[in-house]
Amino acid sequence: MKIRRALLSVSDKSGLVDFARGLARHGVELLSTGGTAKALAAAGLAVKDVSAFTGFPEMLDGRVKTLHPKVHAGLLYLRGNPAHEGVMQQHQLEGIDLVCVNLYPFEATVAKEGVSFEEAIENIDIGGPTMLRSAAKNHAFVTVVTDPADYARVLAEMDAGEAATSDALRRELAFKVFAQQARYDGAIAAYLAAQGAAGTPAPFVCALGGGERLRYGENPHQDAVFYRDPAAREACIAHADILHGKEMSYNNYLDADAALEAVRELAGAPGVAIIKHSNPCGYATAPTLADAFEAAWAGDPVSAFGSVIAVTVPVDLATAQLTASRFIEVLIAPDYEPAALDYLRAKSKQLRILKLHRPLEPLRPGPVLRQVNGGLLVQDRDLGLAGQWMTPTAASFPEEKKALAEFGIKVCKHVKSNAIVIVYECHPGQYMLLGMGAGQPNRVDSLRKLAVPRAEENIRLMFEKCGTYGTNPTDFREKILRECVLVSDAFFPFADNIEYAAAASMRYIVQPGGSKKDEDVIATCDQFGIAMAFTGMRHFRH
Repeated sequence: MKIRRALLSVSDKSGLVDFARGLARHGVELLSTGGTAKALAAAGLAVKDVSAFTGFPEMLDGRVKTLHPKVHAGLLYLRGNPAHEGVMQQHQLEGIDLVCVNLYPFEATVAKEGVSFEEAIENIDIGGPTMLRSAAKNHAFVTVVTDPADYARVLAEMDAGEAATSDALRRELAFKVFAQQARYDGAIAAYLAAQGAAGTPAPFVCALGGGERLRYGENPHQDAVFYRDPAAREACIAHADILHGKEMSYNNYLDADAALEAVRELAGAPGVAIIKHSNPCGYATAPTLADAFEAAWAGDPVSAFGSVIAVTVPVDLATAQLTASRFIEVLIAPDYEPAALDYLRAKSKQLRILKLHRPLEPLRPGPVLRQVNGGLLVQDRDLGLAGQWMTPTAASFPEEKKALAEFGIKVCKHVKSNAIVIVYECHPGQYMLLGMGAGQPNRVDSLRKLAVPRAEENIRLMFEKCGTYGTNPTDFREKILRECVLVSDAFFPFADNIEYAAAASMRYIVQPGGSKKDEDVIATCDQFGIAMAFTGMRHFRH
């Protein structure tokens, strides 16, 4: 459809003047409002104010300016329909063939610190969405543009088609408008819901724009698309820059997100999370990133092969060089020193190198979504560590073990339930995951068959590496395990878990408590001289 008249009213004026000049070059009459009209006039373009077009002034502090029959009839009438054409002639109405509108920045406004409720309400756009909806509904005849990135495409088609745009482009732009409208209304609904009193949950509204088609899903026979939330307010995998490597897969995104969520717990100091199949198989802190990397890798060198790794601080050359003989699928960091990035790029064409688009900060409040067939589960993010710190056993829990215990809780939160982790202070103030049991139907198997054997295997490797003089492997193993802390994501339902921990020489246990068998568990700890702390906070991760 040929464009003869366009209405432009934008809050984001990037590219506006060049777009308007392109329209004017085709003889398009320009209608506009407020600041947009001033910007066009200042650029030397002939522009008619909407008030002159409608014959009705703006009113109510600009709240009513485009909400007028002359505007919406011009957008909505069906060209070539005799009845519609007759009405337009009867009332001396004229068509509008293109609408270029972007909306008041509601999301940016409510993201500001200290924004008032009144300011937020004033940034709810009314006229803009109404025009966009009218134009998008009638996209068979009207071109609707809401994204400056589409200006060049519209002008290119007009240049090639005697000031006309194609059906395909108008349809695509219309679909884009309705997706944007849904996101915009969803942001408003979410903000207003957050201001309300607790009670009946408000409707949950979520709409995302066009997705990126992935090669396949979890398995090659499954189709998959990745949708990004443009309103994401923190460092996230969805908006990380891919600096090098193959395209990301469905499974890469899942593991990368798990890695980033886990390593956020360590933000503020050098820390490393190594993820395999959504579970941490390596987790460590240290004075330097290279030391943390080595300690995390030592947590499970076999599982770390082909893993996804996230770190808390920029990657330096010393850390990059540690990847030399190690196969890694994805590396995620706040940044990379130039020499480190050059080294990593030269190391492998396959390694995906991701740089976070925002600074890495600790976990902040927000929703966590899980889809079930026919519905959506929404819960708060798990921000807690412990609700209390109480030692019910005869043996007191040493104060000097508490920092290690808190490190253990942090990693345990990100291990699939039933989760058992064994953590160790490998150097003063440097913590590592030594053994982990995840995803088992019962807690005994997580402890006896997975966490303890993994810890013992890692201790054997430690012994072989350091060759401790005058110590046999059994004594070395017992010495290390006696200094570890065992953390469970939920309470121990029976005393058998304590018996297995005692048999493995464990002396320190942390768990939420709250079982009917707590007294039996405490008594068993006392029998073996184990110090146990109750946190009062469960951390299931299904």
